[in-house]
Amino acid sequence: MLCQSPDLQTFSSDARELILLFSTYTFFENEMLLTALQLLIIENVLCELLRAMIPHAQGVRDQSMGTVSSAEILFLGTLKCCLFFALLERSILDLSRGELLKAFDDEINAFLDNMFGPRDSRVRGWFMLDSYLPTFSLTAVYLLSIWLGNKYMKNRPALSLRGILTLYNLGITLLSVYMLVELILSSWEGGYNLQCQDLASAGEADVRVAKVLWWYYFSKLIEFVDTIFFVLRKKTSQITFLHVYHHASMFNIWWCVLNWIPCGQSFFGPTLNSFIHILMYSYYGLSVFPSMHKYLWWKKYLTQAQLLQFVLTITHTMSAVVKPCGFPMGCLIFQSSYMLTLVILFLNFYFQTYRKKPMKKEMEESPAGKEVKNGFSKAYFPAANGVISKKTQ
Repeated sequence: MLCQSPDLQTFSSDARELILLFSTYTFFENEMLLTALQLLIIENVLCELLRAMIPHAQGVRDQSMGTVSSAEILFLGTLKCCLFFALLERSILDLSRGELLKAFDDEINAFLDNMFGPRDSRVRGWFMLDSYLPTFSLTAVYLLSIWLGNKYMKNRPALSLRGILTLYNLGITLLSVYMLVELILSSWEGGYNLQCQDLASAGEADVRVAKVLWWYYFSKLIEFVDTIFFVLRKKTSQITFLHVYHHASMFNIWWCVLNWIPCGQSFFGPTLNSFIHILMYSYYGLSVFPSMHKYLWWKKYLTQAQLLQFVLTITHTMSAVVKPCGFPMGCLIFQSSYMLTLVILFLNFYFQTYRKKPMKKEMEESPAGKEVKNGFSKAYFPAANGVISKKTQ
């Protein structure tokens, strides 16, 4: 507390409690820096004013406070007014910010509803789906953390994180196994048509598929950590446009998928991708251990499997255009267009990695003890979630 001179220890208990309250309010007013600074200035001015006035003040008698000085009465009155208006200002600001945030959220959701039409009622109330704001905000935090993280790590040593990476890769692998098995079983239960499947004919099986696809959407948030590993390990050359574009876009796109097309034709891409992720994150997990590098000769084929995944997904999507079944045509066109951007970026990576650099040279540049993936080697690796980049996911 700022007012702690020996002279001020003669304050009445009420005065000391009010000063403590004022100081506590100032301390916790960290959400509005400007207000906090204003309160600190006011408090210091009042303390100095009281300190100057006490030696000249005449004591007066007050039934509720005992013997107090006129300076203390002046101080208490001024302090109560300042505290009252500071709290009032804070309440108004909190109310305004809350109303503005809600209005902004309502505008975004109304815009999306007008663009895509009514949402699927079966996913109403599911975690993070009713409002776009959490998904948008987390994506913004992700992008900001890349920039701030690189600045923070600029003059600091790279972290190892080997133990954490092992657990992380194992966790993503197990989650991918669960999603693959559950998608196969639920689509089989619903009798899904591989060429084109609508959104409502499978009954409870559709809801089961939607629940798995929610985990697929949430896994895109978890996979933001891939980039954080690169930042902490100072592998900035592996944080490519392809990597960031894919991670940020997939999380937002799958929020839309879950709200409007959470089952039916949407099941195919995540089923393929979950299988690819099992291979990828198993590879990444093994690559953490230098002794396993001699067994990881199949990384090029993993890259090719990624490309095959894109081609199959686009083919499956377009099959529903050729033979419609009631699945929204706009969603099919958007998905095909998005996947095409990934194919273009992927092919660019593939040719730069495998065509321009002889394989023998790449093997020489990657000694057995060199770490790979999740912020390891600069060498090429397939990125997670169906994309490839120099950094691997």
